[in-house]
Amino acid sequence: MMLALPLRLLPGQDLRAALQTVLLEHGLAAAFVVQGIGSLSVAQLRLAGASQATTLRGDLEILTLAGTLSPDGAHLHMALADAQGRVTGGHVGAGCIVRTTAEILLALLPEQRFSRRPDPTTGFAELAIAARAAPP
Repeated sequence: MMLALPLRLLPGQDLRAALQTVLLEHGLAAAFVVQGIGSLSVAQLRLAGASQATTLRGDLEILTLAGTLSPDGAHLHMALADAQGRVTGGHVGAGCIVRTTAEILLALLPEQRFSRRPDPTTGFAELAIAARAAPP
């Protein structure tokens, strides 16, 4: 079973933290961010192969946002355009601040549990998928 949950985040909200809060508020352990659009005033993106996030400031348009949410944390990717139309994309870090709006569609998965476990092949904590235990 999958439940669709459309959201609107407000100016000043931290995008990543707000999405994690939604998961916890619904008492769930698995969700996909299907898509997101909107704007940011500050973005923290870790570019491919980089070890640290790059900070972008200004009028930034969210062109696409997708990823997974679990109690262990979020794995989100985003593409942004600046005021000159230059596009930058990468892994979403904490501190992405909504400028005017962020309109996001979540797919809530109440029967699943996502977690992040170390993967010896990649060296990163990767998605682990399991059925969620039924309540007693």
